[in-house]
Amino acid sequence: MNTLYSLVLKRGLILAGAVALCASTGAFAQNKAIDFKQGNPFSEAVVAGNTLYVAGQQGPDATGKVAGDITAQTRNAIAAIKKVVEKAGFKMSDIVSATVYITDLNDVPAMNKVYITDMPDPKPARATVKVAGLIGGARIEISVVAVKH
Repeated sequence: MNTLYSLVLKRGLILAGAVALCASTGAFAQNKAIDFKQGNPFSEAVVAGNTLYVAGQQGPDATGKVAGDITAQTRNAIAAIKKVVEKAGFKMSDIVSATVYITDLNDVPAMNKVYITDMPDPKPARATVKVAGLIGGARIEISVVAVKH
């Protein structure tokens, strides 16, 4: 019986510590949607505590259509990310992780040239994933996670 009581007590203390940690880090903070548009099944970004999760951003041009080569689309996608990040009260330097979805792996070198110049230093951790296709005929989509320091 003593062993059972000890196990329950230890688990209770661990749980209490986890709750205290979450409360002190803001993990229980209410999520805040950024740029949710009625009719869309997603928000452009969600703030949870000190973390910003930005939905995949494509590179529409000034007319709102996704067009141009991979260089133009990458530059526009990163500009769209910057707009969402700053609207949420974060900075580009807060970005810690990026996921790049790309339809043609042959476009990676050209995409990287833009990414290197347009993304902040230090460069975020990144995954690059080849996909069969993207909505609107886009060649690239980038999602990021930012954390306020």
